[in-house]
Amino acid sequence: MATDSTPTVVLVHGAFADAGSWSGVIAELQNHGIPVVAPPNPLRGLVSDAAYVASVASQIDGPVVLVGHSYGGALITVAGTAENVVGLVYVAAYALEEGESLGELQGRFPLSPLVSNLKEATYPVEGREPAVEVTIEPEAFPAVFAADVPTAVTEVLAAAQRPLAAAAFEEKAAAAAWKTKPSWALVAGADRAINPAVERFGAERAGATIVELEGASHAVAVSRPKEVAELIRDAVRATS
Repeated sequence: MATDSTPTVVLVHGAFADAGSWSGVIAELQNHGIPVVAPPNPLRGLVSDAAYVASVASQIDGPVVLVGHSYGGALITVAGTAENVVGLVYVAAYALEEGESLGELQGRFPLSPLVSNLKEATYPVEGREPAVEVTIEPEAFPAVFAADVPTAVTEVLAAAQRPLAAAAFEEKAAAAAWKTKPSWALVAGADRAINPAVERFGAERAGATIVELEGASHAVAVSRPKEVAELIRDAVRATS
């Protein structure tokens, strides 16, 4: 059960999803007495989103384990420099190097099917031209994002997608917290949104403790919450 020194787990969702995608993982962690918070990720840009996550973490009393799914991994890489962050967990995620962008890391490897299935739209920005944001084409969403999730569920997830600002792909990470904080990583073996080689490369470079789930889609937190929660519990136990 939780003690005063048990870190609070902060779950950071990625693009094309919301905090509800962590529901199964939250229930698992709460069943084990682990305090957990799943804030909304603004999805408006690496710099501003990472600053938001760092602000959430630093206002929590006591130690924090940051968990990032997908694009959320890039955010915890930067936000993890917050003083009370004691560990990082990457779930089918980007683990960036300092000074690296998502586009640069992805560009080293064959592109995933996600890239050719993005749909552009615009959103208003005060005092400037409208900016571009992307979602996944609804008909491609099940195969690309959540192939191991029941169709009825993926149709709901596709309808409830949260768009990512296109600028997020070009902004560079201001820091790499894995250089000073211990890290864990889950590689989704059948991921078609991020090439699993990208997840593996980032995790190995970070010196993370790596678990690979064969057959797991990008939506691994939805399809296999017990295994995701187990890795997070490992991180909590190691940093308590």
